[in-house]
Amino acid sequence: MDVEKLTADPAEQRLIAELLQAGQEHLFADWDPPGTNEEAKAAFRESLMHINRAYPDGLLGYIAKARKFLSEVREGENPFEGFEPHQPDKVDLTRFDADYDRYEALGKSHFEKTAVVLVAGGLGERLGYSGIKLDIPVEVTETVSYLAHYAACLKAMETRMNTPHPVPFIIMTSADTHAKTVASLEANSRFGLKEEQIHILKQEPVPAIADNDGHLALKEKYKLILKPHGHGDIHMLLHSSGLAAELEKQGIEHLVFIQDTNGQVFNAIPAALGVSVEKGFDFNSLGVNRIPGEAVGGLARLVKGDREMTLNVEYHQLDPLLRATVSPEGDVPDEQGFSMFPGNINVLLIRLAPYVKILERTRGVIAEFINPKYTDETKTTFKKPTRLETLMQDLPKFFGPDEKVGVSIFDRKWCFSANKNNVADAAAKHAAGSPPESGATAESDFYLAGRMKLAAAGMEVTPAEEQLILGIPFTPGPRVLLRPSFATTLDEVRSKISGGSISGEATLILDGKDIFLENVELPGPSALVIKACDGARVTVKNLKVENDGFELVKLTDEEQNSTATPEYLRIRGYRIENRGAAVYEFNEPGEYTL
Repeated sequence: MDVEKLTADPAEQRLIAELLQAGQEHLFADWDPPGTNEEAKAAFRESLMHINRAYPDGLLGYIAKARKFLSEVREGENPFEGFEPHQPDKVDLTRFDADYDRYEALGKSHFEKTAVVLVAGGLGERLGYSGIKLDIPVEVTETVSYLAHYAACLKAMETRMNTPHPVPFIIMTSADTHAKTVASLEANSRFGLKEEQIHILKQEPVPAIADNDGHLALKEKYKLILKPHGHGDIHMLLHSSGLAAELEKQGIEHLVFIQDTNGQVFNAIPAALGVSVEKGFDFNSLGVNRIPGEAVGGLARLVKGDREMTLNVEYHQLDPLLRATVSPEGDVPDEQGFSMFPGNINVLLIRLAPYVKILERTRGVIAEFINPKYTDETKTTFKKPTRLETLMQDLPKFFGPDEKVGVSIFDRKWCFSANKNNVADAAAKHAAGSPPESGATAESDFYLAGRMKLAAAGMEVTPAEEQLILGIPFTPGPRVLLRPSFATTLDEVRSKISGGSISGEATLILDGKDIFLENVELPGPSALVIKACDGARVTVKNLKVENDGFELVKLTDEEQNSTATPEYLRIRGYRIENRGAAVYEFNEPGEYTL
C-alpha cells in the first residue's frame, strides 16, 4: 500500500507505515479516493496520531502488549503462579480506642504535607443520573454534592494545619466527565477552593482490540472504537504532567487516592495517614473486614522465594489460590467470621518519594492486563472488542524490597459506602443478600457515620427502625451531619459534644469550628441546625429541642417516573422536607449561647 496516497504529512506517513507493518492493513483497506471524505479521513489520521502521542509506548507498543497479553490469556497463565498468600502487614482500626485517637492525631499533624487525588472518570448513567457522579448529592437534607463535600474536607484540613496553606487537589477526569467537572467547579466558585490548588488531569481512552491477532477495532469507517484504560492512568498522568515530582519539591510527603462517590472516606483518612507515618508504609491500602467468598477483592501478602508483594487479589482468584497453596478449604472465616484477607475499597495512601522514583522508571504505565470475553471455550472469538486496562491499586507490583506495603482496616460503614447502582439493580442486590450500593444506602450510611461520631462522644443515640424504599434498606434517622468544618477527628467531636441524646428521625447539623453542645436532647422528629462563621463561638447547653424537624417523604409512583422530578431524587425514591427545624446561623464573630 502506498502511504503517500493516504496522506501528504510525513509524520502521518511514518505512523501509517508502522501500522501496516504491524498487521493493521484493515484500517486503510477501504480508503476512499482523493477528494472523497477528506474531512473524515483527516479526523481519522489525527485520532491515530493523538493516541500515538498520548500512550507512552505509542500505538505500536500498545498493539504489541495486547498481543502478548492475549497469548497469555489463551494459554491460561496464572498471574500468581508460585506465589503463596499470607496475611498482610495490617493495623486494625475498627475500634475507636486510644490507638485510634493516637493515629488520628498523628495524621492530623501531617495534613500540611498531604495532597488528595480524586479519580473521577465516570458518569452517573448506571445510577440513572445523566450528569457526572461528583455532582450527585451525598445527602438531600441540605443537598450537598460529593464534590462540594470533598472540597469542604480539604478546607477543614487546611484550617487545622500549623501553617495553613491550600491542600493540593488533583482530579482525574475522562473525555466523558472533563467538561462537566470543569463547569461544576466554575459554576460553584470552586466550592471555596483556590484555583491554584486544583489540578485537573484528563485521561485519554485507548483503542479497542477486535481479535486475538491484535487488530484495532473499527466502530465504522474512519473511526476507532475507544474505551477507558482504567483508573491506573492516574499514575501515568501524574508522571507525564510532572505534577508528582513538583509536589515532592513543594514538600508534599503523601498522596491520598479516593474515588468519586464514597462520602465516608475522609472519616478514615486522618488515622490512616497516621498509620502510614508511624509504620513507614510507602503504600497503605484502606481495607475493611470481609466475609469469605464475598464479591470484594482481598488484600494479601504474596510470597514467592525471596520476592513478596502485597496486592489486591480479586475474590474469584483468591479462593482457588488458597486451595492450591496454604488452605485446602479455601477462604475460610476466622473466629469472628471474617476472612484473614481484608477487603479492598480502593482508597490508597502513597508516600511520594518512592512513588516519584517508580514513576520515573515506569513512566507511570502500571501493570496493564487484558480481560477478553470469549464466545466459547475455544477462546477464538470475542463477544465484543476488548482493551488493555490498568488499576491504580496494582502499583506495588513495581515495589522492591526497600518499599513497605501495609493495610489499615476500618469499620466498613465508617469509611466506605459506594453509590453506583440504580434503584432496580440495588433492590435486586439487596434481595440477593448483597450490598445495594445505591444513592439511598450511601446517604443512609452517611448519616450512620454521623451517629457513630456522636456515640463515640458519649451522646445517647437511638436509631429509627430501618425501612425499605423501593426495595432498598434505609434508616431514616437520626440524620446527623457533622460537617468537616466542625470536626475532622473523633477527638474534636469529643471535645465539642458531651452528654445529651438523639433518637428516631431527629436531625442534627453542625457547620462551624467552634460549636459546643452539652446535654442537648433531640427526640425525633426534632431538628437542630447550627451554622457558625469563623470567629463565632456557639455554646448550646441543657437544651431540649422540640419541633417538627425534617420529614422524609417517599416519592409517589407518578413522581418517581416523572422527568419533572430531579434525577438525584429519583435515584433514591424520596425527598426530605423542612417542617419547622430550628435553624441558627451566626455570620458575625462573637460569643453566642443557646
